[in-house]
Amino acid sequence: MRILTFTHLFPNQAQPLWGVFVYQRVLHLSKRPGNEIVVVAPVPYIPRWFPAKSWYKDVPAKETFGGISLIHPRYPHVPKIAMPIHGLLQFLGCYWQVARMHCEKRFDCIDSHWIYPDGFAAVLIGKFLKIPVFCSARGTDINVYPTFRLIRPLIRWSLGQSAGIIAVSQALKNVIVALGIPEEKIQVIGNGVDLSRFEPLDRKEARKKLGLPFDGQLAVAVGTLNEHKCHERLISALAEIASRWPDLRLYILGEGSLRSSLEKQASERGLHDRVVMPGVQPNESLKWWYNAADITCLSSSREGWPNVLLESLACGTPVVATRVGGVPEVITSSEHGTLVEPNATALAQGLEDALRKIWDRDAIVRYARSRTWNEVAAEIEAFLQKRTARI
Repeated sequence: MRILTFTHLFPNQAQPLWGVFVYQRVLHLSKRPGNEIVVVAPVPYIPRWFPAKSWYKDVPAKETFGGISLIHPRYPHVPKIAMPIHGLLQFLGCYWQVARMHCEKRFDCIDSHWIYPDGFAAVLIGKFLKIPVFCSARGTDINVYPTFRLIRPLIRWSLGQSAGIIAVSQALKNVIVALGIPEEKIQVIGNGVDLSRFEPLDRKEARKKLGLPFDGQLAVAVGTLNEHKCHERLISALAEIASRWPDLRLYILGEGSLRSSLEKQASERGLHDRVVMPGVQPNESLKWWYNAADITCLSSSREGWPNVLLESLACGTPVVATRVGGVPEVITSSEHGTLVEPNATALAQGLEDALRKIWDRDAIVRYARSRTWNEVAAEIEAFLQKRTARI
């Protein structure tokens, strides 16, 4: 199949960590015999002379990332204000470039990631060029965006006009069905894990490499420092059990708008030396953090299919995670992790239970290895072929 992947969520030379999970899916789909994939990753246009700093300015018109060829059409966009017409602006900025490529060599389908604005723009392109469009729902695009009055009808239209929909979890599929979309056109295909990148390593070696203390317990949380990741719950949970676990440290890997408030909270709770925020870490470096940790924590209020869980498990490290969204679909057994309600007290109890438990790390690794990106790619390919054959 010749597939056009259409998404703003794709790594590039300015933001190499941007949408790594989409890259993995595309990479493994491209490796399957007979597939050819072209990635169009639109970028908002910002003039060079404009004083505001933005990584968008550093993205070239064309590039190759990890063996995948990328095209970055520009389109006009004013953050927040232009959201109701964001999809239309994306379409206008990308259509003629996609049309030229389609005339040179036809695409069999468009594989779009993120329902709005990407899915909306992709469906418009598909209608004009008569190409079937598939939309992948990943989390916020379905859990949050439909609550916006002006965006909800655009999302419903995009989903309704698509040839098929991929949801990364059953929880997301349920939300899509509630929007009035026929269940039979939705396929649940969760994300995978890159076993060449995430594997069990010696814990002492991992701590030595990262410059971490050899003694004591270590918990790791990976995620943007924003409201829905709820790291403040995790800090409160640590405060509840701090006196019983005097050697327990928490490392929060990520960056975001809540850094200062989280640092202030840790200081006020007397945890300034036990809550450490090293910032964003390269994806290829995360294996050292997972292997150094006794526990990986996820304290979110909502999730689609959190990749950090399988990545941690592939390293043999169990998880403590809030029972939200697609999380219970990843942690299907108490032998792989502990699920708790989304509040600080439940997280505190979950942490203590997990730290006391003797885990079978080999069994954890075996479970994680059952869901690779190769298997995901095979499921995606089968779904695309099945749905396009009906058109």
